[in-house]
Amino acid sequence: MVEFRLPVRVYYEDTDAAGIVYHANYLKFMERARTEWLRALGFEQTALARQYDLAFVVRTASLDFRRPARFDDNLVSVCRVWRYGRASIDFEQDVETLAGALLCRGKIRVGAVSLNQMSSKRMPDEIFLRIRDGS
Repeated sequence: MVEFRLPVRVYYEDTDAAGIVYHANYLKFMERARTEWLRALGFEQTALARQYDLAFVVRTASLDFRRPARFDDNLVSVCRVWRYGRASIDFEQDVETLAGALLCRGKIRVGAVSLNQMSSKRMPDEIFLRIRDGS
């Protein structure tokens, strides 16, 4: 399973009153990694929408929190495809310290949808094959 790794710095806005990363922000860190993974494969989300009437939307998300991150920490958001189909992609995603300590693990399923119809849509071959070959 190929990993995509994205450095993430914790900003003050990411934390709660105790200076700990607010739980929902781990989803943001994971979203950023999926966006940059897609970009690394050569696909911009705006172009997918314009050219293919395609967007990827989160269908399910499950998070397992292990340890807290704090203001000004440098982290890594890790993205791995562990299963893909013609209309969905399942990711295992981690947020880790630079030393590799696991802070949060996520299982995220995204579905491909038509933006015009807001219904499930099969990925065009060009996209599906690049995801398959890049994973």
